[in-house]
Amino acid sequence: MNPALFIARLLVFALAVGHSMPLCIPVEYVIHVEKRECAYCLAINTTICEGFCMTWDSNGKKLLPRSALSQEVCTYKDMVYRTVLIPGCQRHAASYYSYPVAVSCKCGKCNTDYSDCVQEASRGGYCAILQKRRGP
Repeated sequence: MNPALFIARLLVFALAVGHSMPLCIPVEYVIHVEKRECAYCLAINTTICEGFCMTWDSNGKKLLPRSALSQEVCTYKDMVYRTVLIPGCQRHAASYYSYPVAVSCKCGKCNTDYSDCVQEASRGGYCAILQKRRGP
């Protein structure tokens, strides 16, 4: 077989599979935690689920029941919670903060019990006071 033809076929196959297979994986993310009663804002390194999931949306969606439409999102398959101490908090303040860490991800229905099911990211990625960094 001609090597150039083989490489061309392999490239076409890879592009076709790459666009049809979901890519939903844990990625690094920084959560900023700030409380008025505490002297510091924490920048916590964690992982969240992010990526592309296949979706099927019919042109005749008004004719179909909602159960027939598939709107899947990249969501947690396995996760753990970690807890950190926010330094410099006043005695009466809750100085502990628990946050999720994505271990693995899947394409599935968005569960609002533990996921934020919005379409646009929030713009709250900053601290108004001095930062301290914490990692996983």
